[in-house]
Amino acid sequence: MSSAARASDWRGRADAVRDLPLEAILLQRGAVRSPHDKSKWHTERGSLSLTGSKFHNWCQQVGGGGAIDLVRHLASVDFRQAVVWLEQQFGTSHTGPLELPPRPAITNPVSTTNATRPVAHQLALPAPDPSQLARVHRYLTQRRGLPDALLEPLIASGKLYADHRGNAVFLLVAGKAQRPIGAELRGTGPRIWRGLAPGTDKQAGFFWTGDTRSRTIVLCESAIDAISCSALIPEHLALSTSGARPAPRWLSGLIARDYTIHCGYDTDAAGERAAAMMMALYPTIQRLPPPAHDWNDALTSPHTSRK
Repeated sequence: MSSAARASDWRGRADAVRDLPLEAILLQRGAVRSPHDKSKWHTERGSLSLTGSKFHNWCQQVGGGGAIDLVRHLASVDFRQAVVWLEQQFGTSHTGPLELPPRPAITNPVSTTNATRPVAHQLALPAPDPSQLARVHRYLTQRRGLPDALLEPLIASGKLYADHRGNAVFLLVAGKAQRPIGAELRGTGPRIWRGLAPGTDKQAGFFWTGDTRSRTIVLCESAIDAISCSALIPEHLALSTSGARPAPRWLSGLIARDYTIHCGYDTDAAGERAAAMMMALYPTIQRLPPPAHDWNDALTSPHTSRK
């Protein structure tokens, strides 16, 4: 395996565990929540406070963000060891050619380095360009096989539009007001390209489509997969998590509202790994794999039966 391939493999593994709930990690390492302040925990490294996906150790005056940073801080291990520990603890294993580092011991060493604080960026959604909409529409219907009957309501509501480069823009929204918190971008030219609008907060919201009366949700890895899933299973809501992420911050809120939730991630190693983690963290969630590699492949396959 080349160095570039190894780096890509580690990035994929890190993405699968980065958004694990910090509370679950603290409990796994024997931390105790303060009875007087629910954001405060007593850990092997002293008192620590949580604010969303960020933490701060008041004893050592260091902080960071995300599951990997937290494990690095608590166990005084490097990036790769933290990823492996998270994989081991939350029900996944890595079967690739890389040799796994040993599981770090749960000790109480003193760290001499500060965790890097994440930098917040202002959301910068691309401006709509109606002159490019026909190009985006052709790409989504002709090359991705998405039904026009599903695209038109999304376009009319502004949840799907074209930017000046001819990219398809799928809005990620949050709350009852459907406040935009980011966007998935998909190139429509000959080169396969995908990305996110600058400042997108994937933890804050999602792209969704389907019947709002439904009490069943299928989680998909992309907006195109969500629309494809909705075409194949129209009685369900379909949400995009913008990647194979096992624990989006908003997921517990949907579970609390008694939705029946299925994990419809891709049937590749990353998708199965993230799905296994999600079901380990949230036992009420069930696996619903697409009948092909992903939901768009299933939609465009001549062998897939549609309802």
